[in-house]
Amino acid sequence: MAAMMKFTPQCNNPELFFQIKPGSMNQYDFVKFLKNVKKEMKGKKLLLIWDRLPAHRSKIVKEYIESQKSWLRIEHYPGYAPELSPVEFMWSAMKGKDLANIPPKGLRHLKQLIRKSVKRIRSDKQLLKGFLKKAYVLS
Repeated sequence: MAAMMKFTPQCNNPELFFQIKPGSMNQYDFVKFLKNVKKEMKGKKLLLIWDRLPAHRSKIVKEYIESQKSWLRIEHYPGYAPELSPVEFMWSAMKGKDLANIPPKGLRHLKQLIRKSVKRIRSDKQLLKGFLKKAYVLS
């Protein structure tokens, strides 16, 4: 799974981008994810702050980012600082509320539960702002 929160510098209009696929996400999946984000941005510029996952730092991802300087700038969170990422609070909310105490009946059922959770979280702008505030307060 990959997720990204988009918001203005004033922390307004939060949006959640989300992608799920079987297996772990690799460098090619992250490039595809960034291409999808670019479409959603509709010509607007983006400062993306993300962790230092090895796939984020791969040669292919770096080359793609370098070719996208007209709209995309990357900064990294400090190492071992998940509390600075609003997305980490989203994962926590998903696991603690929507996926807690519901043993999935297979991968298909788990995907359904996750998509339902993402839909709930995505539609709750106050919750998304809460993730931002918590990351900001802790930083």
